[in-house]
Amino acid sequence: MANIKLTKMGLRDEEAKLKQLKTYLPTLRLKKFMLQVEINNALQEILQCQKKRDEAKKEVDAFASLLDECYERSVRLFCQVQHVEKFYENIAGVELPIFEKVTFRFSPFFLFDTPAWMDGAIEKLRHLITQREMLSVFEEKRRALEKELRDVSIRVNLFEKILIPRILENIKKVKIFLGDQELAAISRAKVAKKKIEETNE
Repeated sequence: MANIKLTKMGLRDEEAKLKQLKTYLPTLRLKKFMLQVEINNALQEILQCQKKRDEAKKEVDAFASLLDECYERSVRLFCQVQHVEKFYENIAGVELPIFEKVTFRFSPFFLFDTPAWMDGAIEKLRHLITQREMLSVFEEKRRALEKELRDVSIRVNLFEKILIPRILENIKKVKIFLGDQELAAISRAKVAKKKIEETNE
């Protein structure tokens, strides 16, 4: 019961704190719900992206046997990532990464110096790399949402299980104390009245 004023002013202070917490709690609960929805959406994005990545990997595996050491080096040279472009958007109060595209390093090659399948191989490998980088951004998004959900859940639990019950207990104690004071004042007044009546007789 530290720092509780056992006065009517103290009671008003505690009631004001309770009102503030009860006003803010629904906002926190709503944010918690929105974050859970966003996490579910992010998990769906991850599953879809994993499926596309696996499909892209099968396509790459199909032509992998055509690559001898020389061609493998050439194909990889044309598939070096220069930059993964993403921007951040505020969703449910969290800055989340949004995948835009992968920029590959420019490496010119002559069509006449390479086999006919090389163009398709580069395209398929770039598609696989793009899916991999997209998946990485979706995972980053999921981690950011889960961290925020943990933080909000801690605050909701703090409000529901500690702060609000503590303030309700404080209010109860102040009301009991004030009630006792009032009863004591009434008792003293009765005693004083009786003494006055006895002296007047």
